[in-house]
Amino acid sequence: MSKRDYYEVLGVSKDVDEKALKSAYRKLAMKFHPDQNPDDAEAEAKFKEVGEAYAILSDPDQRAAYDRFGHAAFEGGGPGGGHPFGGGDPGDIFQDIFSQVFGGGGSPFGGGRRGGPQRGSDLRYDMDITLEEAFAGKETEINVPSAVTCGTCEGSGAEPGTSPETCPSCNGAGRVRAQQGFFTMERTCARCSGRGQVISKPCKTCRGAGQVQEDRHLAVKIPAGVESGMRIRLSGEGEPGTKGGPQGDLYIFVEVQEHDLFERDGPNLYCRTPVSMVTAALGGEIEIPTIDGGRARVSIPEGAQTGRKLRLRGKGMPSLRGSHQTGDLYIEMFVETPRNLSARQKDILREFCDCSGADCNPESEGFMGRIKKFWDGSGDEAAKH
Repeated sequence: MSKRDYYEVLGVSKDVDEKALKSAYRKLAMKFHPDQNPDDAEAEAKFKEVGEAYAILSDPDQRAAYDRFGHAAFEGGGPGGGHPFGGGDPGDIFQDIFSQVFGGGGSPFGGGRRGGPQRGSDLRYDMDITLEEAFAGKETEINVPSAVTCGTCEGSGAEPGTSPETCPSCNGAGRVRAQQGFFTMERTCARCSGRGQVISKPCKTCRGAGQVQEDRHLAVKIPAGVESGMRIRLSGEGEPGTKGGPQGDLYIFVEVQEHDLFERDGPNLYCRTPVSMVTAALGGEIEIPTIDGGRARVSIPEGAQTGRKLRLRGKGMPSLRGSHQTGDLYIEMFVETPRNLSARQKDILREFCDCSGADCNPESEGFMGRIKKFWDGSGDEAAKH
């Protein structure tokens, strides 16, 4: 069976530049990679095909030979000696590509220093605080269950007086190679699980793990003005690293609880406050609470309506953006209709209603006028039909 054109295999034109060539290869290699398609012979064949095509076209000399002679350039004694990688290590070819896809640990074909020091994992701690605590800030102590370095073996995992030994299967590399046709595939060493070392006499305290579970007590300072969803990073307070690697970090995710009186929008607070019908009509003062535990008197203007907002400057939440910036407190009024009226109170309201005119209820009068105009217009349209 004849080979397909290498440009066709990668889905690129013959004038493709190096960047576009690498991008095309990366997408196809990820698509057909054996780890993504276990026990799929067709995908494995395509994976090898795109690898061979990229190996040739990514090398300027071999690409020039291929453009001139096609596949015949690599048959027999042609350039590259018949080997699609020109005698090189395929792990070197894939290293740069897959380090970008799978992270900084190197390619899936090897090259990464898996047996060396490893940074510890980051930890997450969820903390609920009240709105008052978010306003004033908070200093507290938390208990964090996490792995810590075993004191008996000092993290080596081996019984005191002994030490880990170099893995005889991988010679300390943490990876083993297997030849598959044109490809030299690398896998994690099964004997040492990629650590490069084996422990013949495990530590009795940690059972060879080098770490033990323990609660740690940490002092935490929550800054004033913190909001839900914010996180506080405690550097070096995560899981310990292995083989001398640095510790991870601890991230505290803050959730501010809902408040009975105030709603928050950034640095501003909102308080929905009932106002009696009489106070709303005649004007007056009401007393409202503030988030710092104090009180404030608010003047209600004569004729105030439901939905009107009054602002108290500087009575909101502190802002994390500036040490002297504080939000505002907005009082949103709603006029409360009286209930459970006595007969005398009802008579007074009826008397008021009888003597009140359009000037007392301009909104109602205006609305009724628009309704009458709408009905009159609708009647005229109906008469036409």
